[in-house]
Amino acid sequence: MPSNTKIEVRRSPRRRRTVSAYRDGDTTVVLVPATFSRAEEKRWVGRMLQRLEAREGGRHSGDTELQERAVELARRYLGGTELPDSVRWVDNQNTRWGSCTPDTRTIRISRRLMGMPAWVVDYVLIHELAHLFHADHGRAFWALVHRYPKADRARGYLEGYSAAIRTEPCGHGGEAAEHGLDDGLDDGEIALDDDTDGQGS
Repeated sequence: MPSNTKIEVRRSPRRRRTVSAYRDGDTTVVLVPATFSRAEEKRWVGRMLQRLEAREGGRHSGDTELQERAVELARRYLGGTELPDSVRWVDNQNTRWGSCTPDTRTIRISRRLMGMPAWVVDYVLIHELAHLFHADHGRAFWALVHRYPKADRARGYLEGYSAAIRTEPCGHGGEAAEHGLDDGLDDGEIALDDDTDGQGS
């Protein structure tokens, strides 16, 4: 981590068992329970910084590779008639796996998916690509998504992952280290939420 990186610790009375951290420009924000002692806070800040650095150092797939993968999937499963103009990894999605703005043909994928199986990332890409055809979550939309043969398996994987993160104690719960900022949607943006129950995603 650069020596000039600032660290901001935020204590939350609503946060009881989990610790998370994310980058906000040149600042690293660490979220801890308000009940933590100063010693616990210092220990967890160090751990979360190490985890962020480890995950960032292990990132091999950049935006170019992600865009190429999305185009390949669009051609293989969705006919290749609706292609995205931009597909990129983002850090500011902590309650959704991906989002799409059909008007600008822009897709954003949460970096939290890095390290997950490729077929799970492919599912999220397919989900967002399908929004280039349908801006809603109607029957026609899901028919497109289910052209991907591992759609149900990937949704189950993400549901299980989200449930595990929500219930893990802080001693083990920092793996989703770079949870993002405010997840408010921009105008025209459609998101794939963490609870991939097929209704709000």
